[in-house]
Amino acid sequence: MKKTLIYLISLVSYLVITAALTLPVHAQKKPVVPKQSNANSKLPQFNDGDMIFQSSISPQCKAIQLATRSPYSHCGIIFYEQGKPYVLEAVQPVTVTKLEHWIQRGEKQHYAVKRLKNADQVLTNSKLAKMKAIGKDFLGKNYDATFEWSDDKIYCSELIWKIYQRGVGIEVGKLEKLKDFDLSSPEVKTKLKERYGNNVPLNETVISPASIFNSPLLITVTSNY
Repeated sequence: MKKTLIYLISLVSYLVITAALTLPVHAQKKPVVPKQSNANSKLPQFNDGDMIFQSSISPQCKAIQLATRSPYSHCGIIFYEQGKPYVLEAVQPVTVTKLEHWIQRGEKQHYAVKRLKNADQVLTNSKLAKMKAIGKDFLGKNYDATFEWSDDKIYCSELIWKIYQRGVGIEVGKLEKLKDFDLSSPEVKTKLKERYGNNVPLNETVISPASIFNSPLLITVTSNY
């Protein structure tokens, strides 16, 4: 009796193992492989020379928004290298940043992209090459926290304006004076005091992100604001 019981247990075990090994492939549990995300694949296709705007999270962001009465406080130019989009921008120092990283840096990752209305006719390969060469000359320059109209240091909207003016002879945005902005809010007054003390250069020539954004020469490509 004991030998018969052992034989039956062995037989059942053998049948269970054999059945498990001969299950069809689709009946066996497959390991779950997490999908890899590609930030680039989620971005629209832009063009060389497109201008991109955002609300940065820098300490001076709020003051710029109030002074210019615009949600945009930072901007740059999109250029492609080996098929990948980058943003040429004036931070500290002037640098080139991957587009997806640039967007991630902005407040709530909001951004808007503008383009010349006649970009197809104006931004030829030779003109774009010239613009890129001008931008390359600015790489490494310090950020201009006092917004002076010189090439010694440079700020974001100044970089765009000068590249377009020198590269294709187009002035994107209206040049203004510092006194033309709304300097009445406490946040703006505090920043002006920090930067200039009691000698605010009200007649300094400036170009703001808002002025470029509102240029009648541009069209909106996309915006997620």
